[in-house]
Amino acid sequence: MLNKSHRLKKNNDIVKVLKEGKKFIESFLIIKTLPNNLEETRFAFIISKKFSKKAVVRNRIRRQISEGIKDNLETIKKGIDVVILSIPGVQERDTEEVRKTVKKLLDKANLITK
Repeated sequence: MLNKSHRLKKNNDIVKVLKEGKKFIESFLIIKTLPNNLEETRFAFIISKKFSKKAVVRNRIRRQISEGIKDNLETIKKGIDVVILSIPGVQERDTEEVRKTVKKLLDKANLITK
């Protein structure tokens, strides 16, 4: 789980990112980004009940994506709100594949500092 300072919690903030943010797609994940004028980059993960009615399965996907973010947290630019949405098919992927896809998405969205 990410630190509280890296979590995007308020519903209004998440809706704003979903409506106004730039969208990037990579196989089974979608990322939307929007500058937030804060010192920290904040993340939210959205995993629909379409994947599974079981919270255990959805939380596993959430943890896999979170691990991918943690791996790259030191190199991610500051001051951005990020919402990551999952697309059907993510539940069949292993953790390593999800981590690699998160890294690709962050790079595609130009969120990684060189």
